[in-house]
Amino acid sequence: MAEYVLFTESTADLTAELAQQLGVEVLPMLFSLDGKEYNNYPDNRELDPHDFYDALRAGGMSTTSQINQATFEDAFSPVLEAGKDILYLAFSSGLSGTYHSACLAAEELREKYPERTVRVIDTLQASMGEGLAVYYAATLKNEGKSLEEVADWFDANKMRVCAWFTVDDLMFLKRGGRLSGAAAVAGTLLGIKPVLHVDDEGHLIAMEKVRGRRASLDGLVKHFAASDVPPAEQVVFVSHGDCLEDCQYVADRCKALGAKEVHIGTIGPVIGAHSGPGTVALFFLGAKR
Repeated sequence: MAEYVLFTESTADLTAELAQQLGVEVLPMLFSLDGKEYNNYPDNRELDPHDFYDALRAGGMSTTSQINQATFEDAFSPVLEAGKDILYLAFSSGLSGTYHSACLAAEELREKYPERTVRVIDTLQASMGEGLAVYYAATLKNEGKSLEEVADWFDANKMRVCAWFTVDDLMFLKRGGRLSGAAAVAGTLLGIKPVLHVDDEGHLIAMEKVRGRRASLDGLVKHFAASDVPPAEQVVFVSHGDCLEDCQYVADRCKALGAKEVHIGTIGPVIGAHSGPGTVALFFLGAKR
């Protein structure tokens, strides 16, 4: 069986410790804050997430950039030259062009290294939903599964990764074009909090509207409790936009329901630029999304 390397990008929001533990290579995505550009590394070496979210709270503006084809080729080429294959799990094509760039790079590299395998898979997920998908792939890899076995398992199971979000500030959804200005203002005045999920095409979709922050957090847990997969078999990921206490509340509720493992992480600047401070997201497996 050929040796291979598992890649993803920083939108998976894996902590540096977990990425190292899993043996996953994480490519940083670019973001800017008030005109200054940063790389989003898992260890947050260029900008602390708390400082990023504080800047957003103060009115700072952030934009993000996808990984381009040349960056992928530069990252993948040394691995292929070393005689190893590549399995790349990409940020949702419904939210970014990064997957397309990776596909173009893979096509170019297959011609240059015809004896090597470069396989690119669209996770159709974001944040730690992408991270949870990578977690399962890495676990299978570390159990000795081949690239083809992991990729085939992933293709068969990626639509089982369930992702549920809530946001604290509706104006960030408005800025990202996911909510009208009138709805954002009205919802803010009424204390309305949306419960969103990632659909089968990898887009963020508002599913419910509840009144009050605690109700929105309970709404996330409600969907976990309704999963077809028993909690005792679940590895749960919970991520947050600089609101650890609320994230811990959701994590504790999942533990109380019997979740096997619960991992907490921070929503990085690339996702956080669009979801804003106060976002909490919950990820787990189900029979379907």
